[in-house]
Amino acid sequence: MAQADPNQELFDTSKTFADLGLSEKVVDGLTATGFEHPTGIQAALIPPIIAGKDVIGQAKTGTGKTAAFGLPILSQADPAVRGQALVLTPTRELANQVAAELDNLGRATNIRTSVIIGGESSRDQQKSLAKGGHLVVGTPGRVMDLHSRRQLSFNDLKFVVLDEVDRMLDIGFRDDIRRILKAIPNPDRQTIFVSATMDVQIERLARSFMKSDSEKITTVSGSLTVAMVDQKYLTVENWDKRSLLLMMLKREKPETSVVFCRTKATVAKVRSYLKDKGINAAELHGNLDQSRRNKVMARFRDEGIDVLVASDVAARGLDVDHITHVINYDLPEDPENYIHRIGRTARAGRKGIAWTFVTPEQGQMLTEVEKMSGALIEKMEYPDFKPGPIPKGVLEERATGVKKREKPRDLSDRATVGGVNPADGYSDDELKAMFPDGKIPTTLPPKTLGSRFKRRGR
Repeated sequence: MAQADPNQELFDTSKTFADLGLSEKVVDGLTATGFEHPTGIQAALIPPIIAGKDVIGQAKTGTGKTAAFGLPILSQADPAVRGQALVLTPTRELANQVAAELDNLGRATNIRTSVIIGGESSRDQQKSLAKGGHLVVGTPGRVMDLHSRRQLSFNDLKFVVLDEVDRMLDIGFRDDIRRILKAIPNPDRQTIFVSATMDVQIERLARSFMKSDSEKITTVSGSLTVAMVDQKYLTVENWDKRSLLLMMLKREKPETSVVFCRTKATVAKVRSYLKDKGINAAELHGNLDQSRRNKVMARFRDEGIDVLVASDVAARGLDVDHITHVINYDLPEDPENYIHRIGRTARAGRKGIAWTFVTPEQGQMLTEVEKMSGALIEKMEYPDFKPGPIPKGVLEERATGVKKREKPRDLSDRATVGGVNPADGYSDDELKAMFPDGKIPTTLPPKTLGSRFKRRGR
């Protein structure tokens, strides 16, 4: 039986971009860059957006969702008006990526994009808004900040987009999104939500921000992930993960890899280990300041890094064509993050490989991931891999049946038990990554609940 061509599933070859109602300048720009046929989500989403509908678009990663909402907005934007569209993203990396793609898609137009994110100079962002700023892409915190200081106006907004809406409407961002949408004075604005994953509760909440005649367009084919990403898992104990990872990297020689870890401390430790073993690796996580994150991403895009060790901050917004392998060093707590992780490979019709490390007790988590991905993930064997000795602490736990309380490994957790003690096993590189200013806390902060007056009995 012949295997389906992934590109046949990705692109709608029955249509061209000229058939979708886009402006002549936008179509000319696409033609000049070699784009002829839209992807399935683009063919389905562009016409209703052109028609003025509120829409929810759901499609797997790597299928062109940014162009699906960006092209119709570029086609209808007025070069004489600033701040016509606001695109909100959950991470700074995704904001930068979306803005760069919008500028590329609109190269034949006079429409320009401004990026409004934390960690960078707000003064430079204000200058960008003044020079162009027809479309604004940003993270909720900085957008709210500039709007509250009257440096970013919502008065001319005609389009509002939530990219990765499942993340944007979760508990962490929900209140900020409510405030931003409530502050937009135009009741007839067009609202566009897109994501790779979306459960019933998030969809219901999303519709509460939209017009009653909003449409949901789904192009999630059950076989797309299977066809484009070769998914495998390996059973391994926690203490053997680093040596197995090193063996795989040296034996399989992947061209460019992203290794996803669950915590920032694990990211730092794995990257340090790989570097010590001669692997050209870099790290990306939330404790790096924005300047360092930008430099790492620039090197990675320029193929100056072979292995990027990252926390889930990079799972959304890491759009680099030459990523061949994704390695889940840790299974994500949320199965939906697995979809976003493996979507970093197999971009735009290319095939990719995803390997996942699973500990013996994580069978149920793997099953949940399989349900989410719609694929049976096959087991991968390394018969000549020799596991290391079982740690003394694990042997004691097995002998006594009493599980020792684990020391929290993430910076956000450590504050609940005290400062960081180098004797805990952290390397110098890890400590520098967690505390870039070099000031390593050794005690708990005072329990003042934000007040300068200490609580009684403390």
